[in-house]
Amino acid sequence: MTTTFGLDTFGDVTQDASGTPLSHAQTIRNVVEQGVLADQVGLGFFGIGEHHTPDMPLSAADVVLAAIAARTSSIHLGSAVTVLSSDDPVRVYQRFSTLNAVSGGRAEVILGRGSSVDSFPLFGYDLADYEDLFEEKTHLFAELLKGGPITWQGKTRAALHEQDVVPYTEPFPTWIGVGGSPQSVVRAASYGFSLMLAIIGGHPGRFAPFSELYRHALEKFGRDPLPIGIHSPGHVAPTDEQAREEFWPHYLDMIGRLGKTRGFATPTPESYAHEVGPHGALFVGSPETVAEKMARTMKKLDASRFDLKYGIGGLPHESLMRTIELYGTKVVPLVQDMLA
Repeated sequence: MTTTFGLDTFGDVTQDASGTPLSHAQTIRNVVEQGVLADQVGLGFFGIGEHHTPDMPLSAADVVLAAIAARTSSIHLGSAVTVLSSDDPVRVYQRFSTLNAVSGGRAEVILGRGSSVDSFPLFGYDLADYEDLFEEKTHLFAELLKGGPITWQGKTRAALHEQDVVPYTEPFPTWIGVGGSPQSVVRAASYGFSLMLAIIGGHPGRFAPFSELYRHALEKFGRDPLPIGIHSPGHVAPTDEQAREEFWPHYLDMIGRLGKTRGFATPTPESYAHEVGPHGALFVGSPETVAEKMARTMKKLDASRFDLKYGIGGLPHESLMRTIELYGTKVVPLVQDMLA
């Protein structure tokens, strides 16, 4: 199976040289420049995650991806992740079909239930329907990918009867993002969607049973093998010390704020050292350190794709551009050699 390396961003608001946060508009323009550079350094994928908060203003990823598509030629472009539960599957399909046309067949989509639930009240959805929303909407999305008039009925949206859905384009790769639910792993296999393991904390090796479950489920459903991907946060600098010092204050701030609503423990220097070490989920360090950890994790999880979630609120745009360049020109070639 072809090995692919990509980058994901949540479009965190960055800062200028004086530490002043940039505007949302400038942050979004910078993400476009980052996507263009990812193509220039030969990466296979660039993804934008959906968020609706002041510190992560990338609420319309497909529009930004289309801007990147207009300035690139090879890189695949997609979501990382689309919160399908609080969106309309028909509109998601239409938007990414349009992106697929604009980009010449380079669109992908990663569907998720939404570990960040800001979009549910924003669009009028009840969190009590969390599971039903994702199951029904994933089923409808799978039907849409088959093409042709759609007949579908459920509880969470209006029924469709012999409904044409345009534009007509070639099917595009679809993934299910999984952060810890075996049911989502089986769901991905049942629909014939690829599996993206979102590993943001703890030992990445604990996800190995998910990879095994996915392979067994594909066989049970009579499907051919499909890719398994890894999405994990990280930061690359010329040396381990520089990368870890740059990342730490922003990581502490972000996890500290998220912990108030999502139950994360406040990081300590000791817990941070563990996460950036060989057995943690942060891929932070020099190109050599990050490459070694990536190769080891991909082998352990039988993964053929790795998307580094680069960037974190507060890091300057210049630092993110350096990470992208080092990742594409140094890290990825090293990983490819280690996996050969």
